[in-house]
Amino acid sequence: MKKTIATLIAGLFATAAFAQAPTPAATTTPAAAKVEAKQEKQAAKAEVKDTKAAAKADVKEAKQTAKADVKDAKANAKADVKEAKADAKETKEAAKADVKEAKAEHKADVKAAKAEHKATTVAAVTPATTK
Repeated sequence: MKKTIATLIAGLFATAAFAQAPTPAATTTPAAAKVEAKQEKQAAKAEVKDTKAAAKADVKEAKQTAKADVKDAKANAKADVKEAKADAKETKEAAKADVKEAKAEHKADVKAAKAEHKATTVAAVTPATTK
């Protein structure tokens, strides 16, 4: 039992001594720091370059989309104008046909009235023949 207690105590002292030992500091030389800074700078430049290229591509795509939208809008407007003109022409032709029909009806009514008037006037003027 004495040996076990002695081993445990020795283990505690060993771990306490190990825990208090300072960790070796990462030693970087000024040359290594310069190289690392240079690499970070190059990486940052590459990232900026990639970001600029992506932004430029996005702008280009947006411009193309806008141009396509404008083109579609113009085509739609042109088609709408064409359709409106066709509708107006159709309406105008229908109105002309209605006017022509109304004139023809009026003319027929006038002829019928004249014929009726003539028939009644001729009948009144000519005496009836008696047998």
